Amino acid sequence: MTYRVREDCRLCGSSSLTKVLELPKTPLANEFPAAPNVDQEKFPLWLAACGREDCRLCGSSSLTKVLELPKTPLANEFPAAPNVDQEKFPLWLAACGACAHVQLPVVVDPERLFREYVYVSGTSPVFVEHFRKYAAELAAYYWLPDRLVVEIGSNDGTLLQFLKSAGAKVLGIDPATKIAEAASASGVETWPTFFDNQTVDTILARHGRASLVVANNVFAHADDLPGIARAVQRLLNPEGVFVFEVSYLADVIKGTLFDTIYHEHISYHALAPLIPMFASLGMSVVDAKRVDTHGGSIRVTVSAERDVPAEASVEALLLEEFEMGLTPGRGDVMRETFGTLAQAIATRKRGVRSVLGDARAAGKRVAGYGAPAKATTLLHAFGLEIGGIDFVVDDSPHKQGRYLPGTSIPILPSSAIGERKPDVIVVLAWNFAASILEKLASFREAGGVVVVPLPDLTIY
Repeated sequence: MTYRVREDCRLCGSSSLTKVLELPKTPLANEFPAAPNVDQEKFPLWLAACGREDCRLCGSSSLTKVLELPKTPLANEFPAAPNVDQEKFPLWLAACGACAHVQLPVVVDPERLFREYVYVSGTSPVFVEHFRKYAAELAAYYWLPDRLVVEIGSNDGTLLQFLKSAGAKVLGIDPATKIAEAASASGVETWPTFFDNQTVDTILARHGRASLVVANNVFAHADDLPGIARAVQRLLNPEGVFVFEVSYLADVIKGTLFDTIYHEHISYHALAPLIPMFASLGMSVVDAKRVDTHGGSIRVTVSAERDVPAEASVEALLLEEFEMGLTPGRGDVMRETFGTLAQAIATRKRGVRSVLGDARAAGKRVAGYGAPAKATTLLHAFGLEIGGIDFVVDDSPHKQGRYLPGTSIPILPSSAIGERKPDVIVVLAWNFAASILEKLASFREAGGVVVVPLPDLTIY
């Protein structure tokens, strides 16, 4: 036998591996024999998902399941054909009994998740405007001219373009090869790689230390959060700061925003677990503020220096987290909080299925607006992945012509609304509901019905 079977995760080392897909044994795919019917060795072919047994923030093995959702395909794997038999991965959250960090124990190889990434910020006018204002705030607070700013997970460079216009020297790091190439072609130097110590070594050799490191909606993606933080610390100059935006767990729970739970997001952040993690590395959380992206996020500012006093905003958020049980030592309250969330999801499911079921029974056509990653979680949790929606429209050319993961629902340009004339449109990209409703004004005037499923079920 010329192979061995790994019993640990090659990413994190955990021994908690679960088989999720098995195919027939095959010869090696690129061993082409010189004669027919050669007795080639065949190798087992199966995939396993890693389920961490320890907290990725503090290392404790005290993890407790607090929420379980149906298995789903990967949320950004949009197949080119309908009804592709995509593998589905377990989707559940665990809370750490030591530091209270809430996390997804199942870890999918980031090479698979991010190399062929299709989401780009620049296709959303709402996000472009958000990043314009974000850059203006950073430029007003920090002296950026001729200072190096590095963005982790920089995507198409939308934020860095604005910071470059403010005089900063900018560098993007993003593993999505095609998106990184397009960003570089647009004038934002972007390296198609993951952010790790080796990348930091190269940055230091070529550009020196950074004054500012930013990471937007990506600090929830990394399995080794302390490792990322240490790499950021190495890159920053002594007075530098790390600013990141992430979906805020408190707002996910309060708004029933459960569809933001999918396999790219393996951490669901509150401030309380983050503060001691950064402190253990000699860094200080100095500010935190709510921002309205993704239905509710926080922007956290971390100083590279130890024991820097925090703004009052940090204490205010910590008090709110304490009341919700999102801080250490409040496990009973946390379980109640997530129990209430599960009930809210079930209630919302009944409401949405009732509205769409009535429309179907009346012979009406149902479409969706937007093909965000969160739609995969929502459709599978609500049982709408089969027969619930006829088609969806999305402005991203990277998604058009493909299908929502695990479904036969095609993704079409917005012109399909006029061509196919649906009676009901479900806003799957509900965080952009205001701008989508404006676009659908004529549809509504003609008698069309718009359903926004979250944060509240609203019918227009």
